This record gives sequence, C-alpha cells and structure tokens, in this order.
Amino acid sequence: VQLQASGGGLVQAGGSLRLSCTASGRTLNSNVMGWFRQRSGKEREFVAAVSLSGGAPVYADSVKGRFTISRDNAKNTVYLQMNFLKPEDTAVYYCAARSPAITVIARSHTQYSYWGQGTQVTVSS
Repeated sequence: VQLQASGGGLVQAGGSLRLSCTASGRTLNSNVMGWFRQRSGKEREFVAAVSLSGGAPVYADSVKGRFTISRDNAKNTVYLQMNFLKPEDTAVYYCAARSPAITVIARSHTQYSYWGQGTQVTVSS
C-alpha cells in the first residue's frame, strides 16, 4: 500500500490545519492508522492513532484536546485535524499503517509497516 499525506503548510500560532492521508494500491479498512511527526533534530514521535472502525483513538499527551484523528474508510482516507497549533507543533508529519493482520493500536513507529512521504507543518509565533 502507498500512502500520500497532504495538507501541511504555514500557519500562525492558534490556527488550524487538517492533514489527509490517502492510500493507493489497496484499501485501508484493515489497517490501524497513525500519525507521527519529526521535529528538526529529534526522533520521530507518536501523535495519534485510530482503530479499524475509527473508534477509541489514542493521542500523545502533547496534542490531546487539540488534535483529532479520524478516518473515512469509504474514501480510503485518514485525517488529522489540528487546532490551537503551537510553534512546538512545527514538524514533518507522517501517516503510517500497521500490517492488516494487526488490530491493536501502537505508539511506537517501529510497529508500523507502511509510511507516507511526510508533509511539513510550520507554526509561526
């Protein structure tokens, strides 16, 4: 499966962006999906993940209450709605999928098998 992330850009602190991750090659209906980010000079970190049905999403503490992950299986797309953005949210954001046989949400990037190319989010102060 190939993942394509989009929706990044430059926004002022307090603003919003919505990232999208669309799959080609096969359906995402059988994959746990996640968003990760990598800030300059830092390791890739977990942001959010969602189960196959879209229920019971999991968030990093740093984004809880500000970001919302969702999925539209009919459109083969996963979203990350980011509100009240802060300068420290500046990073390259990646979407990722776990293998189809696995239904448990994971926070470690090593547990995800498929990755998009990343989209840059820059939040100015």
